[in-house]
Formats: sequence, C-alpha cells, structure tokens
Amino acid sequence: MAEGERIRIDKWLWQARFCKTRSLAAEVVSAGRLRLNGARMAKPGHAVGPGDVLTFPQGGQVRVVRILACGSRRGPAPEARGLYDDLAPPAVPKTSVPPAAAAED
Repeated sequence: MAEGERIRIDKWLWQARFCKTRSLAAEVVSAGRLRLNGARMAKPGHAVGPGDVLTFPQGGQVRVVRILACGSRRGPAPEARGLYDDLAPPAVPKTSVPPAAAAED
C-alpha cells in the first residue's frame, strides 16, 4: 500500500499476525482492550496507518507496537514483522529460584 493509506484495525491486527482470525481481532477491539495512540477504541472498523501506536493485551503481556506499514495480505511471519515496530521492553524471564534464595547459596 502507498504512503498515507489506512486500513481497519481488525484487518491490520490479523495481517500482522497478532490474532488468528479477523473475528478475534474485532472482539479485542470491540471489548475495549485496544488503545490507539492512547485512546480506547471500540470500533473494529476504525482506520489506522503508519505512525499510529497500538497498545493491547496478548498472551499475558501488554503489547505496544508502532505501525510501520498497512500491508496488503496476511503473509508469513517474517513479512508480518515488517508491518510494525515493537515498542514494549523485552520481557524479563521468570526464574524458578527466587533471587534471594540463590544469593544464600
């Protein structure tokens, strides 16, 4: 898609592989669990484009992504990763031993 083009939020989430189906993407938006540039969205048909920032829960963590491109299809994962820039800090791995207990050894 050309610069300045926009796409529905639900379609973009599906193309970027954050949701398995467009129906699931629409549910995330309709339930009010997605924020667009800090504002809560409730309509899956709202248009987004390059430069917009989305915040939404996924798999027990909060994802913050900046849209880089709208995309034209739901392609393979490497192609989907080119549609966004992940702004969330990397997740801290959970350890089975608490840090205090490890220091005592």
